[in-house]
Amino acid sequence: MNRDELHRMIRVDQAGEFGATRIYEGQIAVMGDRGPHSAEIRHMAEQEEGHRARFDEMLVARGVRPTALHPFWSAAGYALGAGTALLGPEAAMACTAAVEEEIDKHYSEQLDRLTETGADPELAEMIEEFREDERQHRDAALANGAEQAPAYPLLAGAIKLGCRIAIKVSERI
Repeated sequence: MNRDELHRMIRVDQAGEFGATRIYEGQIAVMGDRGPHSAEIRHMAEQEEGHRARFDEMLVARGVRPTALHPFWSAAGYALGAGTALLGPEAAMACTAAVEEEIDKHYSEQLDRLTETGADPELAEMIEEFREDERQHRDAALANGAEQAPAYPLLAGAIKLGCRIAIKVSERI
């Protein structure tokens, strides 16, 4: 695995964790502490902030260029979070479930590649740790009514597609 591929991994993962923090900020701005899942959302937001901070450190330490799309992901993440929260607590949970399902797949693919090549054990360990947190977020969202959101299959499908596009674009730009 070459340096460029590792940099793409770090860049896209940092962008994804940043986007996750913005989604939760949007949800919290709309629901505050009034929603039935507010404590769960705040807990997940804190974990995502920790993930983002660790990727921020790795960007700096390794001289990785962040994505140029940060301003766009900031606005898009916040809008997605606020928009799903406006649809109701189940839609906010549906957003989390959909995003985390895609991130689980993404992190699993990265781990396979890192394991296959034996490259960067530090990055592999971090991704594995974060993947477990993301799986817990997905499971919590499903347990808290994600699938009861209005038009759940359509909403989740659209969010997953958006995640896949964001991943591909952020690797490069």
